[in-house]
Formats: sequence, structure tokens, C-alpha cells
Amino acid sequence: MKLTILIHCSDQSGIISTVTQFLYKKEGNVVYLDQHVDGETNVFFMRLECEFTNGFTKEDFDLEFNAQIGNPYNMQWSSHSQDVKPRMAIFVSKYNHCLYDLLSRHNSGELQVEIPFILSNHHDLNYIAEQFNIPFYHIPVSKDTKSIAETEQLQLLAKYKIDFIVLARYMQIVSARLITVYPNKIINIHHSFLPAFAGAKPYHAAFKRGVKIIGATSHYVTEELDAGPIIEQDVTTVSHSHSIKDFITKGKDLEKIVLSTAVKLHINRKTMVCNNKTVVFA
Repeated sequence: MKLTILIHCSDQSGIISTVTQFLYKKEGNVVYLDQHVDGETNVFFMRLECEFTNGFTKEDFDLEFNAQIGNPYNMQWSSHSQDVKPRMAIFVSKYNHCLYDLLSRHNSGELQVEIPFILSNHHDLNYIAEQFNIPFYHIPVSKDTKSIAETEQLQLLAKYKIDFIVLARYMQIVSARLITVYPNKIINIHHSFLPAFAGAKPYHAAFKRGVKIIGATSHYVTEELDAGPIIEQDVTTVSHSHSIKDFITKGKDLEKIVLSTAVKLHINRKTMVCNNKTVVFA
């Protein structure tokens, strides 16, 4: 059995020693360990990977770890089997670049995840789901039907036992109903012009202002719009020689890369959230 363990708690002496001694007594071999202390908040973070050769179950491990370490240190912690692929639902609207990129990376084995379905508020991208042989669900959303649509979404998510959601340019605001069920488990992507160039045509607005860089940001979704914990960001330079079309093309390329990187970090259990900030391990 291979486990990834994520820990955060108030910083105090002896945490690393106590954890590694516990793993040693369980005949575990630590193959990776990284830790960080936030000096401002005095919070300790640790991520480690451990391999076990004996036959105990993950449930037994969790019970013992919580009793001997988790509770005494007042930890927030979780363990994840590396043999179990997380289940990811993709929400999209009409833009196809992020969807294509995620599915291509998954198809090539780069993203070690299961994709039980794709959901959209439009029919436009159904053909992509068919190309990759993934079920596609159309749930239209309007001001009058939003609550009904969210109920249907939650039913689907529960039916397929979804672990996390990726908004691959899903042009709808996710409400507190979904966020409560999937806290820090809904990943969004947007251009990094917000809030300076909000609206339907941010690249056009940025072009008119003569910006010199454009970017993209991927973050976990919170109830405060586009203000959740940031997972990944990137930028590229532009100049007076670039057209609006160039801006859009460069922006889409960034969005694909930044979103796929964020998804990969989440899949590999390399992100931890505390106080609306992330600690992202290498």
C-alpha cells in the first residue's frame, strides 16, 4: 500500500519525529517528505509519501494515526491511497480549448484520474465527449431554473461518486450549495485581468489599454466570486505588434496550461488550503 499523507496544525516541536516514528513502527518507508511553517500564522504543513509492505487496511491506519497523532496534536489531516484514482467531473459551456486539453492529457495518461462524465449548460460540446467516449449531460441553467439545475447536478455528482469538479470554462456562477458539498474541491480557470478587465470581452479591453502582459489564474472556488485560494498562475508578454486575435490565442494557451497544471497538482495531493491561501508542494 502506498499512502500520501497531508497534515496541517499549529507549529510545535516534535511533529516530524512523531509522525515518522509512527510510520517506522508500522513498517513504512517514507519516500518523500516536505514541510513548511507559515511564520505569520504559526501553522505547520507537511506532505509525505510512504510505502507499506504489511497487510493492514487504510481504515485501520487512519484510526491508529488519528488516535496516536491526529488528536493529540489537534491536526487537520488526510491520507490518500496512491492506488485509487480520484474521480473528476468536468463542467463546460461553449469554449472547447480547456476541455480538449484536459481530455487529451487524460487520454495520454498524463492525468491519473477517472472522468465519469462531462456536464454542460449547452449542447455545443457534446461531440467532444463522444470523441473521447465519455458520457455527456446537458443541464440548462437560467435565472428561473438555477435551483433545479443545481439539484440535478448534485444528484449526478453523488451518483457517480465524484471527488472533485473542474470548471473548464463553465460560464456560470457556482452557488454555495455545490461549494458546501465540495469545499476546496472545485477548480476554476480565468484570465488574470480580473478585476481590471472584467466583463464579456476582457482581451479587447486589455488590448485597448495597451497592456504588456496577459495571464491566467486557476483557483479553488469559494462563495466570493473569483477570490478563492490560488493554485497556479502564469503570464506571457504581449506588445503593440499583437492583434486582439493574438491576445485571445495567447490567453487560451495560458488557460489550458495553467488549468491542467492546477488539476495535476490537485490529483497528486500537492495542494493544501488554509485561510484562503494554498501551500503548493513541488
